[in-house]
Amino acid sequence: MRILYLGDVVGRSGRQAIAKRLKPLRERLRVDFTVVNGENATSGAGITPEHAADLLNAGADVLTLGDHAFDRRELMAGVEKETRIIRPLNFSKAAPGAGARIFDAPAGKKVLVAQILGQVFMKRPFDDPFSAIETVLKTNPLGARIHASVIDVHCEATSEKMAMGHFCDGRASLVVGSHTHVPTGDAMILARGTGYMTDGGMCGDYNSVIGMDKEEPMRRFITGMSSGRFQPANGEATLSGVLVETDDKTGLATHIEPVRDGGKLSPTP
Repeated sequence: MRILYLGDVVGRSGRQAIAKRLKPLRERLRVDFTVVNGENATSGAGITPEHAADLLNAGADVLTLGDHAFDRRELMAGVEKETRIIRPLNFSKAAPGAGARIFDAPAGKKVLVAQILGQVFMKRPFDDPFSAIETVLKTNPLGARIHASVIDVHCEATSEKMAMGHFCDGRASLVVGSHTHVPTGDAMILARGTGYMTDGGMCGDYNSVIGMDKEEPMRRFITGMSSGRFQPANGEATLSGVLVETDDKTGLATHIEPVRDGGKLSPTP
């Protein structure tokens, strides 16, 4: 199975790029199943049910969220109605929706998608991500109930993401980081067969500061003062993420490669 993961969609630029380019990208890469992180799709913080529907209609099979999952209050009800949206497993026991679900893929295959939030350098403490994902992995072993699995690790620290990759090695098809919006160059298959990439990057305008218009974040770095809210940059977006191919019997990765489409990070022909 060929699974595409795309990193955090940021603002209108990211949404427009998904709407215009995701389906052609899926066709070109012969993708069977696509997971998109949509937690920054609405004005750079959170996502509305309407924007979630737009991303799903554009070709995403599943949307993952993150620490901004419920910045838009209307998603509290929306995530209960739309089962293709996955919020973090360890966000809160009272949070609506689910942090892991099994989805149908072509040819009768089943794909588990789960998301966890890290603890290091995050603004508030979340429940232990390792014990949270352990329960899901034990309940859904590869090659039994499911044919493949994607674990979205939403956190700041690269070390925590890498530790999670090794923790899941041999028990997941792909472990990929999100949240920091900068794609890393370490796409690899770990020792026991799990595809791994520390951060898939973002789907947004890279002529920015992690997707935000440069002026305000630069002012805060230089002067220590703010003059307004962060606003998403609205130049041409790059779709950024990772493609993994899995073995149909074991569910483990046989090939992995970073994906860059359009905008500033596209490979030079």
